[in-house]
Amino acid sequence: MTMNQVQLLSKIATNDGHGENSAFFDGWKAYDSNPYHPTRNPSGVIQMGLAENQLSFDLVQEWVRNNPKASICTAEGSNDFKDIAIYQDYHGLPEFRNAVARFMEKVRGNRVRFDPDRIVMSGGATGAQETLAFCLADAGDAFLVPTPYYPGNDRDLTWRTGIQIIPVVCESSNDFKITRRALETAYKKAQESNIKVKGLLLNNPSNPLGTVIDRETLTDSLLFTNEKNIHLICDEIYSATVFSKPGFTSIAEIVQENTDCNRNLIHIVYSLSKDLGFPGFRVGIVYSYNDIVVNCARKMSSFGLVSTQTQHLISSMLSDDVFVDRFIAESSKRLETRHGILSAGLAQVGIGSLKSNAGLYCWMDLRRLLKEPTFEAELELWRVIINDVKLNVSPGASFHCPEPGWFRVCFANMDGETVMVALNRIHKFVTQKKGSDQGSGRKQCRSGKLEISLSFRRLDEMKMAVPHKMSPHSPMSSPLVRART
Repeated sequence: MTMNQVQLLSKIATNDGHGENSAFFDGWKAYDSNPYHPTRNPSGVIQMGLAENQLSFDLVQEWVRNNPKASICTAEGSNDFKDIAIYQDYHGLPEFRNAVARFMEKVRGNRVRFDPDRIVMSGGATGAQETLAFCLADAGDAFLVPTPYYPGNDRDLTWRTGIQIIPVVCESSNDFKITRRALETAYKKAQESNIKVKGLLLNNPSNPLGTVIDRETLTDSLLFTNEKNIHLICDEIYSATVFSKPGFTSIAEIVQENTDCNRNLIHIVYSLSKDLGFPGFRVGIVYSYNDIVVNCARKMSSFGLVSTQTQHLISSMLSDDVFVDRFIAESSKRLETRHGILSAGLAQVGIGSLKSNAGLYCWMDLRRLLKEPTFEAELELWRVIINDVKLNVSPGASFHCPEPGWFRVCFANMDGETVMVALNRIHKFVTQKKGSDQGSGRKQCRSGKLEISLSFRRLDEMKMAVPHKMSPHSPMSSPLVRART
């Protein structure tokens, strides 16, 4: 692009605020250019960088077949076509807001109640995050975000808003738990740089850790934000993916217990992308206890509404209590099974992962495979995994992890056979690397006994064919994806 072309465009059009130049997005591009298929391309890249929940689609498909009136595009539902297709109030269909509120309550064990009038639609959690950011802060202000955190936050919260992110550094020594000391340190750092902190963003359950935030930490975070008079945003989009104890605790429960807290500072981001596996529906939710924020977010939602056709279908589905109860229970069971297969398969070749009980991924520990404890060595290892092992896993640096050697590996976006292929590739890579390191006499950063035998039990869950899915990010070439040196 010439200088004259740059001058004719906006700063947003010409800056790099979208953040595509990172290994997280480059892994997508590597997959897009050479996608794995069991017969057409068995040596292709397996997509393990996509946090998508495909394990219970059969339950959804069964419901859709049994409820044709839920769609206005069927003969049974076509009588509602006109009423749904014409302009609707951007408050959203009342039945949609009611159904989403009830679903959020079910996911939280019916321990809290949500007011449907406080539910604001948005185009996925991405739109919900940005909408809240516009409502709560001005350009130059900042949000505190505990590390490691989802790379999309750098785009969703900052690109168009001009807001900054101040990392709250969490460490593996205490399983990356959020501490009051870490919060205070990050807040003080912002003050010393004359940056105005407007809020704290918590991701619960965590992406990429797959852990839930305990009640004590949530309470302490609430007290911290109230003391500083800043906002507390809780991203709870993985709340129904918790598959074992400890269970999920919503910030709504903590607010309910702490009646003297300032509710005007509390906000929840939710969506159906992860819990139900509907990212293509773009159903995002802002739930705020602040009336002004609700009113402003609702006005802003006109830039990213959920289609009324989608609202109509979702409201019918989520109003079916029998289906919802069955889906939540069965999805949890299948996620636990798949998580167990992946974590056990990794452990059998000496690869550890953070103990977790939620999400669609494992936080894999490859620190002992690094040549040296640096992020340069992490990137070098990642290139080998992409180019040789042909797995798209996401390196910790792209999640702002303070320690090199951690990788997020997703397990719910593929069928059982593909998981086995991926584990066998990992097994082959680790054993070859062990032999190579022993032959060269090079010591690894972390010692550990390697088990080289694998015995995998047959998968019980239904085998689902996973078609190739293009990345939602532009597949431009990147200097990070290249032949290893």
